[in-house]
Amino acid sequence: MSILVDNDTRVVVQGITGGEGKFHAGQMIEYGTNVVAGAVPGRGGQEIHDVPVYDTVDQAARAEDANASVIFVPPAFATDAIFEALDSPLDLVVAITEGVPQQDMAKIYRKLEETDTHLIGPNCPGLITPGAAKLGILPGNIFSEGNVGFVSRSGTLTYQVVDNLTQRGIGQTSAVGIGGDPIIGTDFIDVLELYEDDPDTDAIVMCGEIGGEDEEEAAAYIGDHMETPVVGFIAGRTAPPGKRMGHAGAIVSGSGTGTAESKIDALNDAGVSVGDTPNEVADYVEDLL
Repeated sequence: MSILVDNDTRVVVQGITGGEGKFHAGQMIEYGTNVVAGAVPGRGGQEIHDVPVYDTVDQAARAEDANASVIFVPPAFATDAIFEALDSPLDLVVAITEGVPQQDMAKIYRKLEETDTHLIGPNCPGLITPGAAKLGILPGNIFSEGNVGFVSRSGTLTYQVVDNLTQRGIGQTSAVGIGGDPIIGTDFIDVLELYEDDPDTDAIVMCGEIGGEDEEEAAAYIGDHMETPVVGFIAGRTAPPGKRMGHAGAIVSGSGTGTAESKIDALNDAGVSVGDTPNEVADYVEDLL
């Protein structure tokens, strides 16, 4: 099995006529994803990659029986694009766009509480179920089918760790890049819960980074609620307090929380082995399987 996306996922690409949207829609189609429509205001009636374009997400979803969307629009339009998707009959929305204002994300987060839709991102690489579908910018060639669930705040870290797993012959049920902004739609706990309920996921890799308390909260959840074993990795161990490393959420305030050490300690206390390197992560996973 898998989580969130599979062979039955039917995708609307918001922003498919733009350079990024067009390119990555083509990559998703080439991978085998069912991209059934595009949605761009004022561009209804066009076709991109033989995919029909509609003026609105709602039109696209209803006409093509879509159940997911992926958003490739500039930051100035991303908030409206996310709200439009959340107002449509979709189960999943994946926002790739970086630079969505946090005050807008606070409003979107409140909107999410009124829906059953999963929002991944923003500022994320997307997600993939190897051999079935990918939504976003993840390079499909480094993933392989298997029994390890994967979740990460960092796109680049995802590529490094997954490549190590695949090179060892360790495949993945699904992989989710949740994004590194301070406010995101789906967090570690949301994804861990989905993997815990997936009978085909025998182990999970969780890759975090400095800043915030998401990893500490995930560690508490793992200790209290999970039976599926988890292996961890925390990036940014050498970052000085007050220095942002890559993501807007990857900043340590100096208050004693959000540091690499506090996250590693919390995960260790929950029974999670934390690798010092991506290669060591693969070692720990091999020991579990």
